Amino acid sequence: MDKDKEQAIARKGRHIGIVIAATMVLWLVMTFVGPQLGLPGRYALLFDFAALAGFIYAGVNIFQLWRMRQDS
Repeated sequence: MDKDKEQAIARKGRHIGIVIAATMVLWLVMTFVGPQLGLPGRYALLFDFAALAGFIYAGVNIFQLWRMRQDS
């Protein structure tokens, strides 16, 4: 496998890991802090949908990473 391709795969893998970790941490923080700040329940749903969007984005990138590895 080409060294540039290996680096691209590693970079994409790190990006995916950061997106998943950041999404999870932000969702947990906002789920805990939201009620502390007195935010209505509809904001909790907004945070849930934002987290879902982050995980869908990560899933699409995982699929792209899988395809990159299949091509090499």
